[in-house]
Amino acid sequence: MPLSIIPAGRSNSFLENLLEAAVTGAEEKQSLDTVVLDVSALNESLDAYVVCVGRTDRQVRAIADEVERLVELAGCGKPLRVEGLTAGEWVALDYGDVIVHVFDELARDYYDLEHLWRTAPATRRSVQR
Repeated sequence: MPLSIIPAGRSNSFLENLLEAAVTGAEEKQSLDTVVLDVSALNESLDAYVVCVGRTDRQVRAIADEVERLVELAGCGKPLRVEGLTAGEWVALDYGDVIVHVFDELARDYYDLEHLWRTAPATRRSVQR
């Protein structure tokens, strides 16, 4: 299912593939409340955030691993940087134009990226918290 959050006026199959692979990877590991924020109009160096939740540290790591695996299989490469994998409370996968945040529920509520980027168009894929 293609995502409809590609920045306005841009056709970018690489970005579309990366976002679709990231969201699919998160959903395949039963992520909760997956949202894609289009921050391209608000941030010159970034196009989108993918934000999702895992219920446990083990699930957070599993989601991050599956996102990384599917993004690479989609031909979009490995993340430039991965942070937080050991602790499992918040994993950030940096793909340059896209950053994937996998939070546990407490960290998602604390950092509240959707509120921080509230003017960014958002596409929700699942709300199950």
